[in-house]
Amino acid sequence: MDQMKKRRLASEERPWMKFYPPQMVEGMEVPHCTLRAYLEQNMPGRAVPAVHYYGNDISWDELLKKADRVAKALHALGIGEGDRIPVFLQSVPEFLYLLLAAEQVGAALVCRDNTLRENVEAVEKSGASVIFAHDFLTMREMKAYLASGQVKHVVLVDPCASCDYDTLRPNIRTTLDEHYTAHSAEGPAVLGWNDFLALGEAVEQLPAVPQDENRPLFCAYTSGSTGPSKQVVHSAYSMIGVVYQMNFYGASDQFRPTWLITVLPPCLVAVVVSMMLMPLASNKLLILDPFCRPEDVDLELMHYRPNCWPLIPMFVDVLVHSARIPEDYDLSHLLAAGAGAEAMNNTQLQTAQQFLQKHGCKATLTTGYGCSEAGSNITMPMSPYPIRNGNVGIPMPLTVLGVFKPGTQEELDYGFVGERCRTGPGNMLGYDTPEATAEVLQRHADGQVWLHLGDLGYITEDGVVYTLTRGHSPRFGGGELALLPMENLVADANVKGILDEFFVIIPDKEHPGCFVPYLYVVLEHGFSVADVEPAIRAALDDFMQPEEIFALPERPFFHFKTNRIGLASQLLEKQASAGRKRAVNE
Repeated sequence: MDQMKKRRLASEERPWMKFYPPQMVEGMEVPHCTLRAYLEQNMPGRAVPAVHYYGNDISWDELLKKADRVAKALHALGIGEGDRIPVFLQSVPEFLYLLLAAEQVGAALVCRDNTLRENVEAVEKSGASVIFAHDFLTMREMKAYLASGQVKHVVLVDPCASCDYDTLRPNIRTTLDEHYTAHSAEGPAVLGWNDFLALGEAVEQLPAVPQDENRPLFCAYTSGSTGPSKQVVHSAYSMIGVVYQMNFYGASDQFRPTWLITVLPPCLVAVVVSMMLMPLASNKLLILDPFCRPEDVDLELMHYRPNCWPLIPMFVDVLVHSARIPEDYDLSHLLAAGAGAEAMNNTQLQTAQQFLQKHGCKATLTTGYGCSEAGSNITMPMSPYPIRNGNVGIPMPLTVLGVFKPGTQEELDYGFVGERCRTGPGNMLGYDTPEATAEVLQRHADGQVWLHLGDLGYITEDGVVYTLTRGHSPRFGGGELALLPMENLVADANVKGILDEFFVIIPDKEHPGCFVPYLYVVLEHGFSVADVEPAIRAALDDFMQPEEIFALPERPFFHFKTNRIGLASQLLEKQASAGRKRAVNE
């Protein structure tokens, strides 16, 4: 009984709240309204530019009127309450129009950017009769979407429909040109964007649809980094719940920051919620730059000179290795520097911060923690503690976080490693299957619905959250193969010759339910794996020892994250091939 009295639970004490000014959090309550109403309540004025897109400023008035036209056109095509609208667009203004229009007619967008097979699967599951894609869609792709017989219309959007084409810079024109082939989609099912809008001109008034902020509005797929990709379903309320908590980063009356989005597509929940809706709702000018190549983000940084720019490790990697950024380039225009998408180890963080300081950026690089299921951000930066060793800040003001014994609803004390779970505004409605939903959205004894995702970490007595790894990866014989701590041990050893390093973990074929690690390193010129291996192994505990160490010329990325999935597949195929050879020889 005495021991029970001594237990201290983060979810009850919420020690992180001491870092929030009382006047900021007092009376905070997520508004119950539509997404459109929320944006209108927070916009600085209808004549003020909301979005800049390749030389063209789009005012709030134009954005809202375009959304109205799109809503009428959707209705003219028979799209209404409960329908799903697959959208295969980059981060162009038309996506925003479609999102707000879908809400008006009671429908939901479905976004995915994977293989054609997976995209077609998403369309078939949606039951949609209309899909939206860019006009560089090929005939092969369109035929695949039409094959099921349910899709009747394919609306093709010119990526330059909302831009000032004459102002397009050469690198953007080159990228756009690369998207087009000689086999563009055409035929009776095709509607151009303007023809689509024209359909709505005969609609005088939309039918009354109950504006329910809790109905599905935006569906996207998880990255699949720890298992098969799943469709995540969000409502206006769940998205507003995240945006509302982030809005204390709003602008002052005297200064309106610019917010740049490069490359990242709206099939990612974080892009829509925290990179589009949040800046729109906090009086920032949203600059959309979807058609630069990832390797050209250095050019976009220097062209737009943004005040805010959501970073991912892939972009940081481009910047620190850029030969095009002058030594004396002044980066003081960047007022906030945060990185997401995947955890950064200590080497990556140090390299990035050194780059920022070298170029006069006074912001401290920060990292956060979030996931698609939680509507994007769960934590926010908290500066008094150094951003290293997996520090991802503190929970957002209306978010409750706890660490639980994996696979249970038993909350652990401060400092104990376990499964990080959260409750509060932002939780998804669910996945597209009730079975998968029931596994991760669990009602606890406190009456609240908690999100269980299997991510491991801990919380300090000050309420600071530390991330260790995604998913449970035990090694046979004992020990948890937590990616970030393992990488940080190598990073902190400062092994001469290593520029970068990361682990890949694959299932242990000899011991089901267990895993084995492999280490990949990027080496300085003139160094070999043999040169660095002794120091690496000396830095790691016995259970962390990699099966093998491989050298790569650079860190590989796929879909904006370190391509651990691709490398894991190669390792598994190598194992299978070796097994087949042994079988033949025997």
